[in-house]
Amino acid sequence: MTDSYVDAGHAVDQASLSGVVGSAPPVVRDVTYDRIREARSEPQNWLTYYGAYDGQRYSPLDHVNTENVRRLAPAWVFQAGASGLYAGPSTYSFEAAPLVVDGVMYVSGWDGWVWALDGRTGQELWRYKHAIPSDTQLCCGNVNRGVAVAKGKVFVVTLNAHVLALDAETGECVWDKTYGDVQAGESGTVAPLVVKDLVIVGSSGGEFGVRGHLDAFDVDTGRHVWRTYTVPRPGEPGSETWPADGEAWARGGGNLWVTGTFDPELNLMYWGTGNPAPDFDGSVREGDNLYTDSVIAVDPDNGEIRWHYQYNPHDLWDYDSNMEHILFELDGRKLLGHFNKNGYFFVLDRTNGELVRVTPFVDRITWGEIDADGTVTAKVFPKDEGEPVRFWPGPGGAKEWTHAAYSPRTQLFYVPVQDVGAEITLRHREFKEGIPYWGAGVVVDSKDMAGSVSAFDPATGKEVWRWRNDVPMCASVLATGGDLVFAGEPTGEFNAFDARTGKLLWQFQTGSGHHSSPTTYSIDGRQYIAVPVGWGSWVEGFLPGMFGAPHGDALFVFALPEE
Repeated sequence: MTDSYVDAGHAVDQASLSGVVGSAPPVVRDVTYDRIREARSEPQNWLTYYGAYDGQRYSPLDHVNTENVRRLAPAWVFQAGASGLYAGPSTYSFEAAPLVVDGVMYVSGWDGWVWALDGRTGQELWRYKHAIPSDTQLCCGNVNRGVAVAKGKVFVVTLNAHVLALDAETGECVWDKTYGDVQAGESGTVAPLVVKDLVIVGSSGGEFGVRGHLDAFDVDTGRHVWRTYTVPRPGEPGSETWPADGEAWARGGGNLWVTGTFDPELNLMYWGTGNPAPDFDGSVREGDNLYTDSVIAVDPDNGEIRWHYQYNPHDLWDYDSNMEHILFELDGRKLLGHFNKNGYFFVLDRTNGELVRVTPFVDRITWGEIDADGTVTAKVFPKDEGEPVRFWPGPGGAKEWTHAAYSPRTQLFYVPVQDVGAEITLRHREFKEGIPYWGAGVVVDSKDMAGSVSAFDPATGKEVWRWRNDVPMCASVLATGGDLVFAGEPTGEFNAFDARTGKLLWQFQTGSGHHSSPTTYSIDGRQYIAVPVGWGSWVEGFLPGMFGAPHGDALFVFALPEE
């Protein structure tokens, strides 16, 4: 009898996964908007970037739990390799969140790679390579954060600002659309989000003085449906927060390089926006600089911004607010939680953007404070050109782009924390297209740093437990129905914690630093935990080599031994 992957009426013969490389079974053909909307009802799969539209990075799977996790071991390892490495000025790392549909895994890598793998064995079913021009300008690494799947296609963006639809069975390109100006410094690193019949992507490149935008394409044809800019042009709502003279708005940043979340009932997406440009020199962009460093609630049908909340008005510290906005409910209210780079944990009403609560989630915050009305206000500012100023958190943030998680079982948030400061020295520079537009020199304090995985109660904003580390935690966390929280370290360890107490229950040294997003799935009742590993370096100062982990790119998949 042939083993099968069975899910909600969909079955795929195991034999069909063991054929010649170049072919995958047709499991994505019937991945529709309705299935993605109800993704948590298919816990054996991981159908979209965060596992579900709510961004919780939570799986109900409980085969691996607090009682047996100590027996977790590698089930297979896929060696991604680094052949054909892009030869540009930036470094690379494995930052993706693997998707799994009925036993088939889809994962992207650096340098234009996408793979389809057998989720049981790691056998490569097909691979795709997009050619990246060597003159592509990158701020922060040769990276890609993941793919989306729907209607027989795998969607991915490329470093040179294309969005592609690949045939999920063969890996062949179905359509290819350009959505950014590479010569101006735009690029693409975000994992796409499929909503209804649209695939939605955000732009990267704010450090080059570009104007951020969100774009929607038709899933079937690639037709460009709408574009929403995050910096208003003169005369548009919010333009009064930019200088009236000049073109600061036209190079204002605000890019959307981390995937948004979505509430189907409200028909609203929640996308975080990046820093204004230049990052540190506010003298050329007086005002609050909307909609940078904000969450924008966007109508997916037409791209209209329905409301916004700005976390860092007139940001001077590079505190991008792209990071995930996790949707949850508390006391009958529809809320979202957001851990900002600035060191504060925000809870907002997701129906209207009203601030519910803000509390610090890292020990050292010197740049700002919470005012009496609950808003966060800067109290330290960059000094005159050439005069350094030290501040916490540094521009890498108290939490980087990597994601927190929320468990409906424990009703707690779990966040990877970075307690790292930095020193900046203003350097006024004229804008030049395609040239980094920072406005300062940055030195990260690598001798005085720490990190943690911390649990927070959104009802109070208080920390419930903390697992301390002597290096920053720079990878996404994953929460499961087995009351476990998984998190990787820059030094190579992959850890499992008790979700209720923070006790370290299991650890495995993968041999390379973690800077990605683990996911989980099951096949025939056996639960697997997948985590890409491999981290080159980070332009603002984090080098895994300083933490002791060599660089090596692989996808580790763990499971309990078969009985």
